[in-house]
Amino acid sequence: MVSTHGTYLRHVKAQDVHPGDRFLTRRGQTAPAVAAVRTVRDDFGTPALVIATLEGGREVKIAHGSVIRVRTDRAEAAPTPETTFSPTDAGSPESRVVAVGQRHLDDVELTATAARLSHGLNLRSGAHLEDVLGMAERMYLLHEDTDGALEALGLLTNLPWDGAVGRWKSVQAALGLAAQILREDDDHITAANLGRRLHEADELPSEPGRAARVLEVRQRQLNEPQLYDREISKALQADDTAAELRWRRARWTTLLYLRARGGSETFTDTDLESRIAREVETIRRLEREVERNR
Repeated sequence: MVSTHGTYLRHVKAQDVHPGDRFLTRRGQTAPAVAAVRTVRDDFGTPALVIATLEGGREVKIAHGSVIRVRTDRAEAAPTPETTFSPTDAGSPESRVVAVGQRHLDDVELTATAARLSHGLNLRSGAHLEDVLGMAERMYLLHEDTDGALEALGLLTNLPWDGAVGRWKSVQAALGLAAQILREDDDHITAANLGRRLHEADELPSEPGRAARVLEVRQRQLNEPQLYDREISKALQADDTAAELRWRRARWTTLLYLRARGGSETFTDTDLESRIAREVETIRRLEREVERNR
């Protein structure tokens, strides 16, 4: 929490007090700044007291490990992500996730996600599916590692449509990206097979009248998809790189879906290929810019 004086008001352990910090009294008053800190050990060598010398010479004794309130100019350090992989069984989904995470150990975000999923990957969890999809997209967009992306996507592209729209959203995006990578590798037959799997969710009501209406709405969605033009324009006007990246990725996912299905009445395969290529180039540039600014 930020104070009215422009510094942070935080609870910290006694051993984490630094010169420049200011203690708060029980009445909320601010003490003089800490000038120096030393630790006193007990007779067994265990840290027992933290003694802070304030500006002016007063000494404040605090039990080691106790928590106190201070005002400080030091921003709270970001937590260090856990990047230790759990042991996994050969051939298990967790082992495949670890293999993907180990391809780019310098990428802390990717490695931390893989490490977390290595503790247990539930392929019926929508959140876990989103994590795997995010790893694949990061491999493809930021590292341009299509082999690693396909390795991650393979965990999703074999999952069946089970009526759960939330889970299918990640599977659908995975099918679209995997089909695109395979087309880039000139494996058009496998790409087409993946694209046909997108039709699994096209359930129709048994009543002929309702089925016709559903088909009409579905075709309109294919012919007039949401491509987030307005949102991207606003982000550009505001010079908001993160927002522009977010909306362009949403547009890219929609284009991949349309292309994997074989286009629509208004978007030909050639048109979609051109749009996807332009979008990927822009997204990769924005991804690198966002990474540099983290």
